Formats: sequence, structure tokens, C-alpha cells
Amino acid sequence: MKFFLFCIALAALLIAPAGAVAEELRNPADFFDQTFGDLGEEAAEARDEGKIGILVMFETEDCPWCKRMKETVLNWARVQDLYREWFRIISLNTEGDTAIVDFSGNDIIEKDFALKHNRVRATPVFVFFDLEGNVLARYTGAVKNIEEFLLLGEYVIDGHYKDTRFNNFKRARLSS
Repeated sequence: MKFFLFCIALAALLIAPAGAVAEELRNPADFFDQTFGDLGEEAAEARDEGKIGILVMFETEDCPWCKRMKETVLNWARVQDLYREWFRIISLNTEGDTAIVDFSGNDIIEKDFALKHNRVRATPVFVFFDLEGNVLARYTGAVKNIEEFLLLGEYVIDGHYKDTRFNNFKRARLSS
């Protein structure tokens, strides 16, 4: 019986895609940096850490697509490693009444920063800001898989947002 179970386990390892066995899952909360809600301080911290910007995930507590992103994309080690290398990452509640400080030093509540400053009407929304608080890129909705989210990171990190839309970038990358 032990030999039979060993053979099944070995077969599973052999037919698994390359790298699938070595993939590491982490707590999705580890994707995000701890924050006190001051975006100017986040930018200063990012600058000190040699990062290129701030990534804000706008979400709600009852958002099924936000939950899906956390459980199937944001929990992967290679996603967390890539994004945390280049960005400070925070989550803001689009329905939240928590006071934060925007990039200009103004007090504002989360839901007003989401709706009035960033036109967030659906969740999740990922907004990439530079270190001065200017929007570099924005992605609304859940991605299909980790590869697409990694591609979104590459799109921003390498500056492709300056001359093409993400869908065009993705199409070109996937066809090559």
C-alpha cells in the first residue's frame, strides 16, 4: 500500500507543470505594507526604500472580486516579491470613513479619496501613483491569473504606460 501511495505521489510530481511544486503561497495580507494612512509619508518612505511609487488597491469588505484577487493572485510569493520590490502597497476601503492624508497633505476620508479624487465606482481598482502622487496607471477589476498581474507590474515598472494602453501591451507580449 505504501508503495502504491508513493507511486501516485511521484506521478503527481512528474505531471505537475514545471515550477508548480516550488511555488510558495503566503498570507495575502503580506502583499500590503502597514500604513498610518498618510500618502505623503508613504511616498517619502517609498523614495527612501528606492521604490518607484505607491500602489493603492481600492476595495470593499464585501467585494467578491477583491476576495478572489487576495486568494488567487496576491497570495503568491513571486507576485508579492515583485510588487513589494518596486512599490509601497496599501489598501483603502472605498466605503470607509477612516481619515487619511492625501498626497497634498489634506485630510480626507477613504471613500472621498476613492470617489472624488480617483473616480472609483467598482472594486477592486489598482491605482499606481508616482512619488509625487500623480497617477501612472490604473486597472479596474480582477485579473485573470497571476501571470496577468505580473504583466501589469511589468507594464508600470518598465514605463510602458507612457506610450500604450495595458490591453495593447498585454496583447503584444502574449503574441510574441
